[in-house]
Amino acid sequence: MGRLRIGTCSWRYPSWQGLVYSAPRGINYLQEYAQHYDTVEIDRWFWSLFGEDSVGLPEPGDVEAYRRSVPDDFIFTVKAPNSITLTHFYKKRKTDALTPNPYFVSASLFGAFLSLLEPLGETLGPVMFQFGYLNKQMVDSQDQFQEFFQAFCQQIPSSSDYGIEVRNVRYMNRSFFDFLVRNRLSPVLLQGYWMPPIADIYRDWGDLITQHKSVIIRLLGPDRKGIEKETGKRWDQVVAPKDEELSAIVDVTEDLLAHGVNVYLNVNNHYEGSAPRTIERIRSLLSD
Repeated sequence: MGRLRIGTCSWRYPSWQGLVYSAPRGINYLQEYAQHYDTVEIDRWFWSLFGEDSVGLPEPGDVEAYRRSVPDDFIFTVKAPNSITLTHFYKKRKTDALTPNPYFVSASLFGAFLSLLEPLGETLGPVMFQFGYLNKQMVDSQDQFQEFFQAFCQQIPSSSDYGIEVRNVRYMNRSFFDFLVRNRLSPVLLQGYWMPPIADIYRDWGDLITQHKSVIIRLLGPDRKGIEKETGKRWDQVVAPKDEELSAIVDVTEDLLAHGVNVYLNVNNHYEGSAPRTIERIRSLLSD
C-alpha cells in the first residue's frame, strides 16, 4: 500500500486564519501549517529567470528556516527553477521574436540549485520540472524534447526523486509515459490549464503510471483570473465546487495507493477557491 500525503501549493495566505492559522500575521505560517498537513509544494523558487545574466536561486537562510519550521516526517515537494525549464525567455509583446534561454536544461545550474536545498535533508521530496506548452517554435518535436531531457538526466544526481509536468496534450501518449518509466521520472499529473482530466489520463496510461514509486497530482483549476475575481483573493471558501472531478481524482488516488504508489496530492487555492476547504472535501471522500 502506498502512502498518501495531501497538502497545498504554497502556504502564506492570511485568509486561512481559522482554517489553518491562529492569526493572519505575526506568526510562523509554515510551523502552524505543518500541524495540519504533512507536505507542501514550494513554488517561490520557480520564478527565477530575470535576464541572460540574472537568475534567482534560493536564499540559504530561507531554506534553513523552512527546515526548522517542520517536523522530521514532513516532506516538501519543490518546483525546479523556470530558468531550467523555459526554452526561451518570456516575450514582452506577442510580436517579439523568441530569444533562446541559455540555461534551458542546464545541469550546472540545477546542481547549484540542489546544493542550496541540502539543508532540507530528509524533508526534501520530489523536485518537479514544470514545462509549459512546448510548440514547434520551442522544440522541433516531442522526441527532441525527450532527448534534451534524457541528456540532462544523465548529468544530474540520480539519488533524488524527480517529477516532470508538461502542459501539451499531444505529449500525453505512450512515448511520454514510457520515457518517464525508463528515466525513473515521477509523473506530475495536472488538473487544469486545458489538460485532459487526470482520470482520463490514468484510464489510458495507468499501466505505466503505476510502475512508479511516486506520483504527484496537482489540482490547479482552469480559470485563475476568474476565480481570483470571484474570491477577491480571499481564500477561505469553496466558490467553484468540482464534485465529479474530486470523486474521480479520489478514485485515481486510491487505485495508485493500492498499487503501492506513493501519492503527493497538491491543492491550489485556484482549484475551488480554498485549498484547505478542498482538502477537507477530499478527506471526506477517501475510504477509511
